[in-house]
Amino acid sequence: MSIGEVLAHLRTEFPDTTISKLRFLEAEGLVDPQRTASGYRKYSWNDVARLRFVLTAQRDQYLPLRVIREQLDRMESEEPVAPSRPALVAVGAEKAPADPSDTRVPREDVMERTGVSGELLDELERMGLVTARPPGWYDGDAVVIVEAVVGLTKYGLELRHLRGFRAASDREVGLFTQLLAPLVRQSDPAARARANETARDLQALSQRLHAALVRAGLRGELGR
Repeated sequence: MSIGEVLAHLRTEFPDTTISKLRFLEAEGLVDPQRTASGYRKYSWNDVARLRFVLTAQRDQYLPLRVIREQLDRMESEEPVAPSRPALVAVGAEKAPADPSDTRVPREDVMERTGVSGELLDELERMGLVTARPPGWYDGDAVVIVEAVVGLTKYGLELRHLRGFRAASDREVGLFTQLLAPLVRQSDPAARARANETARDLQALSQRLHAALVRAGLRGELGR
């Protein structure tokens, strides 16, 4: 398969995956597709399985690439089969947390996984895009934010442009907080559960709306 065909396969389960992300994972040694005589990448189904393994481990367990690579190497040395899913072992924990806010990722692991420098990570904190928790760890959402920032800057976006993303998200948080307030004020555990479920639904709908609006706008700019 070509890299575009692989991307089409993976995006059904990992919609945020990009060609740049696939190239980054290749550069990090997580996958090694063959090359044609003209230099084009050609992926096998085993390559796709490895990528799915890596993306699942990052999304569900926030594991650094070093740990994922060790798991893949161990699996391949034990059994010559394509990896199906990451082992349920997180760094310093017996099982993966269900909520990104429960995840604790050390600063060094954030830098290793995303390739970001310490100076840039400090700048993102000063801009309010990510927040370090004492004594210097980050939650799972912070890792996702840094990965996205790194990807955007590779296309030429400057850090000053990211303030608009922060402002837009703050406006959404304020709007959704008003919608959730009646449930949050109730002391009933069932109401709290409904508030959490409603928050997840609002997040998902907001992401879909944003993605569709951007797609529609770009189609117009590209004359499609």
